[in-house]
Amino acid sequence: MNTPVANAKEINKLLARYGVKFGIYKHGEFKEQLFPFDAIPRVITADDFEKMEKGLIQRVDALNLFLKDIYTEKKIIKDKVIPEEFVFISKGYLAPCEGVVPPKGIYSHISGIDLVQAKDGTWYILEDNLRIPSGASYPLIARELCRVASPGSFSDNDIVDNRNYAKLLKDTMDYVNCGGINVILTPGRYNAAYFEHSYFAEKTGAILAENTDLFVENNILYIKDFEGGKTRVGAVYRRISDEYMDPLTFLPESLIGVPHIMDAYRAGNVAIINAPGNGVADDKGIYYFVPKMIKYYLGEEPILKNAPTYLPFYEEDRK
Repeated sequence: MNTPVANAKEINKLLARYGVKFGIYKHGEFKEQLFPFDAIPRVITADDFEKMEKGLIQRVDALNLFLKDIYTEKKIIKDKVIPEEFVFISKGYLAPCEGVVPPKGIYSHISGIDLVQAKDGTWYILEDNLRIPSGASYPLIARELCRVASPGSFSDNDIVDNRNYAKLLKDTMDYVNCGGINVILTPGRYNAAYFEHSYFAEKTGAILAENTDLFVENNILYIKDFEGGKTRVGAVYRRISDEYMDPLTFLPESLIGVPHIMDAYRAGNVAIINAPGNGVADDKGIYYFVPKMIKYYLGEEPILKNAPTYLPFYEEDRK
């Protein structure tokens, strides 16, 4: 019988077979578990989906403009739209990124924007994730396995197809590539999202690399090959937090970073996806100001609203 319960059992068998796992550290030990799957889908109407798509594009455009502004001219601070203390005391603001404009001027190539639906059906933005958003592989492979377990669900319903995500990711890497191959930089096997790193390497044709595979010479990033040679790297989809990226620029105790990779990045010889320093734009204090950014940079009213938020910095909010 083709029921949600039967489908759930079949899909969970397939998830186990394909090793779709994520890792967690509990009591100091690394443990892996299967990705949890719910057979009952969360249905989003076509009208809602269309509005969300437009609203998310608008929001990400404004956030990219904000990042470029903050690390260059800082007009939004000079025009007193955002108080400077909210920017410069943020842990996400990185002084070593001052004056650096990434290839093609793109800071957030992949944006993980969290939404929540209110009781009245309105969708609100809950938070912005612009550093190293994680998790896209799980709905992709879950949907892929759903097609195997329950093909009728897709032939009998008009469902938006997500199978082009890997191509979009590859196209993005190719677009900003500075000359060389594409690499996905992983912290290694014991990272919580290692399945995703390897999944996207396979789907995009990028090389899955750890820091010891990479090195910088004359401000150019290279990857070692098996014969002792080297190949230039033009784009790095990094799955390592900013502070661990380069021990000579950020935390010197980092054992998973690549020395001098920031020098290659500043020289314009490699694209880093997402750009270092993006954390200033997804800071919880900055979140309050994103609707103002949309009006300031784009001259538009926000299509999607923030969840109701109060900032004690302002007297009217304190009241």
